[in-house]
Amino acid sequence: MAAITHRQVTANLSKRQRELLLARSNLAGLVHLAGHVGALVLTGLWIMLGWPLWQVILIVHGVILIFLFMLLHECVHKTPFDSQALNSAIASICGFVLLLPAQWFTYFHLAHHRHTQDPERDPELAVPKPVTWWQYVVYLSGMPVWWSQLRVLIINAKTGPHDEFVPQERRDRVRREARLSIAIYALMAAASLAAQTGALVWLWLIPASLGQPFLRAYLLAEHTLCPHVSNMLENSRTTFTWRLVRFFTWNMPYHAEHHTYPAVPFHKLPELHQIVKQHLRETEQGYSSFHRRFTAQLK
Repeated sequence: MAAITHRQVTANLSKRQRELLLARSNLAGLVHLAGHVGALVLTGLWIMLGWPLWQVILIVHGVILIFLFMLLHECVHKTPFDSQALNSAIASICGFVLLLPAQWFTYFHLAHHRHTQDPERDPELAVPKPVTWWQYVVYLSGMPVWWSQLRVLIINAKTGPHDEFVPQERRDRVRREARLSIAIYALMAAASLAAQTGALVWLWLIPASLGQPFLRAYLLAEHTLCPHVSNMLENSRTTFTWRLVRFFTWNMPYHAEHHTYPAVPFHKLPELHQIVKQHLRETEQGYSSFHRRFTAQLK
């Protein structure tokens, strides 16, 4: 019997199920955001006050900081908050923090959703996944992605984007966003030097670098080793993990569910999981399990 597709799953939802699944909530989003930002404030204070083991907390702070990527991702879908102005504002802030301007990333990510696991058109597949141990280590270091994001930012600011997935009529807007981001980065650097403070280095730059390997490891599990087919229940992986991980990833370990119905907000994904779980083709019991399986086939 042929596997059921994500389109069949969504087509079979009742009107009431759709209404419940698609219900966005400012309250749910703001409460979750408060928890995420509150954890950042706590770890940031720990570092700046030099409390015991503050060096270890640098890593914790970095992981929490870099996983703002998941909030950026959700805001690109305009789902974490009912207010679209709030979605746009939070996306811009997160994109700035992550060196990943929200306008450009929006077009990149939506192209990924339109062409998931299509080797010719999915922009996430433009860079091959690691096939050797050395490539795996380099990938996890985060250095290639930082270099790529910096390069894209500079190109977008200088000439505007050349990516096919960015609509022609939006390219000036992406260029302005890149130029504004660079200007603000420069002002922040100048202000830090004038004030002779290392706060940006210790609360932002170093932690983000330390946290990036954890985000790379997380993202690798979303589609890698999944078949190159159009069915989102097969080409995306749901990973079962701890509640704390789901919190800071805004429930995105339910990734096949998210690709099945991207308009469902993060706080409704557990409900969608209950509907589609019997049809999931790619699941994993934890991220360490995935990486053991992935590394077993490295050269």
